Amino acid sequence: MSRICELEALIGEIEDGVMLAVPADYAGVAMAATRALIRRGVERLHLVTLPTSSLQADLLIGAGAVATIETSAVSFGELGAAPRFTAAVLGGALQLKDATCPALHAALRASEMGNPFAPLRGLIGSDVLRERPDWRIIDNPFGSNDPIVLLPAIRPDVALFHAPLADRRGNVWVGRRRDLFTLAHASAKSVATVERLHDGDLLADETLAAATIPSLYIAAAAVAPKGAAPLGFGDLYPEDTAHLLDYLRRAATSEGFARYLDEHVFAHRAA
Repeated sequence: MSRICELEALIGEIEDGVMLAVPADYAGVAMAATRALIRRGVERLHLVTLPTSSLQADLLIGAGAVATIETSAVSFGELGAAPRFTAAVLGGALQLKDATCPALHAALRASEMGNPFAPLRGLIGSDVLRERPDWRIIDNPFGSNDPIVLLPAIRPDVALFHAPLADRRGNVWVGRRRDLFTLAHASAKSVATVERLHDGDLLADETLAAATIPSLYIAAAAVAPKGAAPLGFGDLYPEDTAHLLDYLRRAATSEGFARYLDEHVFAHRAA
């Protein structure tokens, strides 16, 4: 039974108020699906990034789609700060659950393995512990005078990502991006956009199978060529740096951000 659908049907798997997990820019960000979610008017998301985000999170936050974000950073790196994220945090419009990259990986891997929590040592002595009362310090039960932090497992309702290939059975080939396996295994279900369809069964190919997420974890997949743009996507296409710089200039104000949405998000619906 094919799990391939149109983009609009795919985003129907992401309901208002769900915990939505997304990967970092280098792992395959489903930007076409993100724009479709904004056009649909999705609300009250609890957004979890593995472990960082840039344009995807900033767009969703600026559009009013996110109530809570759990992240180690929302930033455009050397291009600058994320303007709508910054404005929302400073204005009190967004609940921020501050984390670190290892903490997010550990908490999602705990869910992946079916464990209620994960231990992590590197947080001891950091200021971030003051902001996370849900993270608990205990004594190592196998040692003495050896504190360690316990992190509750993160179990997203939906994982959303972009990948190179899917077959009609819903198996999705992700290549070298093992982060996407973590997201798929940790989440209740996953949806993916892909560059193209593969003829045949990805799991039947000895070369491709090892980097393929089985359809057991995939609720739906949609073909969206250049679906990560304007972000880069592996070896297939680079980021559109000029587009990102233009976004940062516009999104510095709420009026400029609204004009960006009109041109690059809502214009598709009008067309």
